Amino acid sequence: MGTTVGGGVKIRAGEDRFERERKVFGVMPFSVKVSASDTGGHLLVIEQHNAYPGGPPRHVHHDQEEWFYAVEGRYVVEVAGVEHELGPGDSVLAPRGVAHTWALVGEEKGRLLIAFQPAGTMETFFDEACDLNGMPSPEALAPLFEVHGMKVVGPPLRRV
Repeated sequence: MGTTVGGGVKIRAGEDRFERERKVFGVMPFSVKVSASDTGGHLLVIEQHNAYPGGPPRHVHHDQEEWFYAVEGRYVVEVAGVEHELGPGDSVLAPRGVAHTWALVGEEKGRLLIAFQPAGTMETFFDEACDLNGMPSPEALAPLFEVHGMKVVGPPLRRV
């Protein structure tokens, strides 16, 4: 549950805010570092671990900015059709209303910090994505995305 420290919440390395083990699509472990409930819905920060090349379909958030920060590994984050290569310490912002996607590239494992502002229902989206086993097609994912204020607008990156 994290440790309350001077009015803040401390989450140790490798831990989840709510001490849960979660895997998006059954293969991508992630942990909540800052919950929407901690910020009155203003911010959600997750740490995503990736062991396999690839990522989600291209999509648009109608109400959130999404910020990516590479901790480990090599990523490509596409924002508005422009590919940005990220290595450890690099970051990129995908503004709301702009199509984007990301993919782990190469053979090494990766780790991303991803922030959503405002949080919206993204935390619930990830919880529901943990109920799926394997990466569904973009068409099959579209209803889940739409319920949480997003629209699937294309396939995942193929450059992996």
